[in-house]
Amino acid sequence: MRILSGIQPSGTIHIGNYFGMIKKMIESQDDGELFAFIASYHALTSVKDKEFLQKNIFEAAVNFLALGMDVEKSTFWVQSDVPEVLELYWILSNHTPMGLLERAHSYKDKTAKGIASNHGLFSYPVLMAADILLFDSNIVPVGKDQIQHVEMARDIANTFNNTYGDILTMPLSKVDENVKSVPGTDGAKMSKSYGNTIDMFGSKKAIKKQVMKIVTDSKELDEPKEWENCNVYTLCKLFMDEDELKALQKRYETPGEGYGHFKLTLLEKINEYFAPYEQKREYLLNHPQEVKDMLQIGAKKARKVAQEKLKIIRDAVGLNY
Repeated sequence: MRILSGIQPSGTIHIGNYFGMIKKMIESQDDGELFAFIASYHALTSVKDKEFLQKNIFEAAVNFLALGMDVEKSTFWVQSDVPEVLELYWILSNHTPMGLLERAHSYKDKTAKGIASNHGLFSYPVLMAADILLFDSNIVPVGKDQIQHVEMARDIANTFNNTYGDILTMPLSKVDENVKSVPGTDGAKMSKSYGNTIDMFGSKKAIKKQVMKIVTDSKELDEPKEWENCNVYTLCKLFMDEDELKALQKRYETPGEGYGHFKLTLLEKINEYFAPYEQKREYLLNHPQEVKDMLQIGAKKARKVAQEKLKIIRDAVGLNY
């Protein structure tokens, strides 16, 4: 079972990213053959600053390696280190109806928000299809907003296979229904676009400031508190076992402590949980050549698979003569 995941090089990651996607991805290394790439070509649709993109690609690699991405267990690379995906992107473009792309929700949403329309943004789903189909991916874990893109990859693969034979593997999207939205500091879904995140990696002072911003009700110290719908308690559930949560519930129900005390408890659990990853991250940041070497190991493995598949595709369409 081959699992494929694309990682956006978007810089700072927060605990919503971790519990929403990253943790499951890392764990999937034990469930099948994980192929995971940093989507550097895709990033060009929105990033036009060279240094910013280079920094984000490197930091994305560092973050995932620090969190447990194992280059021996998985294939982990930067998308632009395997340029075969662009050749397949062009081949697949000739099997992609315009109407299919015009129906893409993501394109409509982004242009509606004022993002400039261009061919890269419009044809983004074809490149995503190439990412998936080049590696014979069986499973593509996605959020609900990306299901359509996997379905489009299936449509494109079906059109190609109807023309040239059963060559491209039909992928399936996988949405983990058990993953609930992690609330941000304002109670809405944690998202950088909402400015309500709690970072995984950063200065202790900055993370404390984010935690202390969590919105609560206005009950006084001498009043019992309700934990059921409290944003602080909901976040604590990510880090505490059942016994710890029962003890925290009792603290909520007993007058004498305020929400500031509970926030400090949450902060302690966050720091404790991510401390080992932070140490590994610091090491990797200070040893960039080791990071680049690991990415090259992944790129070499990915290119071998890509070149073998692309040879079959080139033979089928008549490019090898």
